[in-house]
Amino acid sequence: MNAALACRWFAALFNACAFRTACLLAICIFLNRSLAANPPADVVIVGAGVAGLSAALEAARAGFQVTVIDMSSVGGGHAIVSNGAICIVKTPLQQRRGVSDSFALAKKDFLQRGEDANPQWVDLYVRQSKTWIYDWLSNLGVTFYDLGQPPGNSVPRLHFARDKGWGLVGPLLRECLRYPNIHFLWSTKVEGLLTSGGKIVGVAAVNLRTNEHNTFRGNNVILATGGFGSNLELIRKYWPADLPTPERLLAGASPSALGSGMEMARDAGGVLSRLDHQWNYVLGFPDPEDRQGTRGLASFDARSIWVNREGKRFTHEFGDPKNNLAALLHQTDKTYWSVFDADGVNSFSITLAGWEDQAEVNKLVFQASGTVLATNLKELGAKARISAEGLAETVDRYNRFVLQGDDEDLHVFGPNTTPRPHSIEKPPFYAVQFFPITRKTMGGVSVDLQCRVLNQAGTPVPGLLAAGEVTGFGGINGKAALEGTFLGPGIFMGRAAARAATSNAHKTRNAKLRSLPSRIPPAAFSNSACTDCHSLSKAVEENRPGFWHFKQSHKKVLDRQYRCAQCHQIFYPFKRDEHRLDPLAITDSCVTCHGVQSSRAN
Repeated sequence: MNAALACRWFAALFNACAFRTACLLAICIFLNRSLAANPPADVVIVGAGVAGLSAALEAARAGFQVTVIDMSSVGGGHAIVSNGAICIVKTPLQQRRGVSDSFALAKKDFLQRGEDANPQWVDLYVRQSKTWIYDWLSNLGVTFYDLGQPPGNSVPRLHFARDKGWGLVGPLLRECLRYPNIHFLWSTKVEGLLTSGGKIVGVAAVNLRTNEHNTFRGNNVILATGGFGSNLELIRKYWPADLPTPERLLAGASPSALGSGMEMARDAGGVLSRLDHQWNYVLGFPDPEDRQGTRGLASFDARSIWVNREGKRFTHEFGDPKNNLAALLHQTDKTYWSVFDADGVNSFSITLAGWEDQAEVNKLVFQASGTVLATNLKELGAKARISAEGLAETVDRYNRFVLQGDDEDLHVFGPNTTPRPHSIEKPPFYAVQFFPITRKTMGGVSVDLQCRVLNQAGTPVPGLLAAGEVTGFGGINGKAALEGTFLGPGIFMGRAAARAATSNAHKTRNAKLRSLPSRIPPAAFSNSACTDCHSLSKAVEENRPGFWHFKQSHKKVLDRQYRCAQCHQIFYPFKRDEHRLDPLAITDSCVTCHGVQSSRAN
């Protein structure tokens, strides 16, 4: 609500008596002062994930005033825990590795894999991904060091960033924090869009920590809120019609991926489409730390076989995710067990960045209720409640295939496969139960090639744009992804949305960037310097709105027995007037949790 509308609304409630006129005048003055405290930005961005940060940096570098609002207290979104892999076409890394890629070949792969992928978005992405993503990120300090070739790709074009998710997102976040014309509002939830004269002119939001409500105006609003992969009710409602619905489905997307941006766009007249286009995996290991039992960790054991309730293998382990999911959903109870022996214990992996410490993984997995072990296979089958005879027969058959060097059933390996597969014969034997798990949603708000939100008539909703997963990535994936086609299009669309949002805006002068702070060496001070005032264990147990990241990060601190000095050396020695976080300086500490973890095993 702007000040003029507010004044008219209140005027209808009062008659013309002097006292009530005075009240009306006071209210109008208050509203104008409130709005003046939040002067309009050129762009308001909802969401500080990889799409939102890309949009913010693009607009800020062009000299525009940007407001970024996020529910978390830090930026980066779920991309920070990703493996930092992006699908990019015709890059210097491909050339150095002797990979012959082309726009035509990449477009063919996208369209063939996706079945109904948006050909216009595909064409735009494959032709400009090298410039808009590879070059842009490289100039920020991102290093791409290796290539992969997931199913559907004719050549290796999946580019891996060094240091995984943080190696990709960290340089982008740090650069954004240098710009004084980017104003971040953390721990703040956008509750709705503001409209004036048929145009989106801002957002209404609430600070989750203080419960303070406020409005933030902008010439344009970009929604970069992510998908709906953690809204299991919505996922089930739009479950693909050609696949059976699982009895148990785990959420593997960001906890904030609930579809809020889609709701706001729809309420503003935007159209939602392709909500049944979902990218779900079979690697769902129930998160032992989730008390609700709804969240999972995408995991696997590289030296295992997968068996169903009958103890039989049913799909190519670690094969095409699209085929794996279809095969699993046709099994009894739509669940399976990963079976391996003592030599496979240290081959269990959690795919999220930050879970590289094998000792930490083993501690979590092998104390979970869904993990069973036994001294022989028949006992294992009985404990896991799968066919003991079927399991023993399957493992014996698999071991024979390993010995002869050829998997005659599912063709997972053959005579020329490297590394060589391992037999399952050394007790104790393990069975870990898995379920389908959500990953990404590939449908959402309909947008044009400038990321402008479209209404039922196919025309743009004035003042409203959207980028990244909230749009289903523009339909670039169709029904199936080539992999690396989530982070990449998120960055690409964020930049495109920012350019469209500022095309008719008044450009301000270029801002003077903040210098990157010098890295502060670890300080040697006792934990008591902090714990004399702060009870960390108590704070972690409290469920305080707006403190989700604080709780998650400091739980790791307690679990891993980190010292306060490892992250908070900037606070020592204590100075009351300076005892506050510096968002840019504290990014040096993000690698403590999000960097590639080394083993702390003895």
